[in-house]
Amino acid sequence: MTSSETATETATWTETPLTLPAHVTGYPGVAFGGYVAGLLAARTGAKQVRVDFRAAVPVATGIVLADGPGGGAEIRDRTGAVLAAAAPAELTLEAPEPPSWAEAEEGAARQLRSLRRNPPPIADCYGCGPDVASGRGLKLLPGRVEGRPEVLAGAWVPEPELAGPDGTLPPEIVWAALDCPGGWTGIRIGRMPEGGVTARLTGTQLLPVRAGERHISYAWLLHREGRKTTVGVALTTAEGELCALGEALWITPKEPVTG
Repeated sequence: MTSSETATETATWTETPLTLPAHVTGYPGVAFGGYVAGLLAARTGAKQVRVDFRAAVPVATGIVLADGPGGGAEIRDRTGAVLAAAAPAELTLEAPEPPSWAEAEEGAARQLRSLRRNPPPIADCYGCGPDVASGRGLKLLPGRVEGRPEVLAGAWVPEPELAGPDGTLPPEIVWAALDCPGGWTGIRIGRMPEGGVTARLTGTQLLPVRAGERHISYAWLLHREGRKTTVGVALTTAEGELCALGEALWITPKEPVTG
């Protein structure tokens, strides 16, 4: 991510130029939703934040990060159109009992075997692409858990390249981990068609997430109706301590997503 050194004020909003890295994508040319959500959540200063996506956020091109009153934050295009907006919110979601580390390892192994048999349509997805280069994606692999048909889970050890100088993951990476597991849960459990997009993500981070340490990512279906699928996603330590929690609304678009 790059930004200019100076910001400009528009009414009660402060705008800062921003360019997102070209590799941080889900669909080609479109910024990864969880990453965008984490950038915005950090700007609000709130413990629990809701991020609404209104249009595709591009990568490798100039956009605007705007900070407003009441903890609001937005990403806008060069014309001023709002692409994503964040605000403090209340997250009432409760996470079910997390799978064990061994169950999460098996879930990830199952997902990887499945992707080897049937390659994903977006092989270089920032969240769940299994073969992206180190530091170029999270490589989350949420798979089925024996005896837990209601959840998908995957073992995850964040790579050092994803962390800041102190070894902890920045908010945009933690929130990115709350994205793809929900999409795969919608597909595998909720029978959501492939091609869905994150329309809303409400989340919170409770503990630091450190690179090189074992974590469990898991997700569960909350509701499915028409083109809308709602899921819960959690990230814990290997011992089950909750690090981050999110509730996401996925939408199946009427037309394919393009960047």
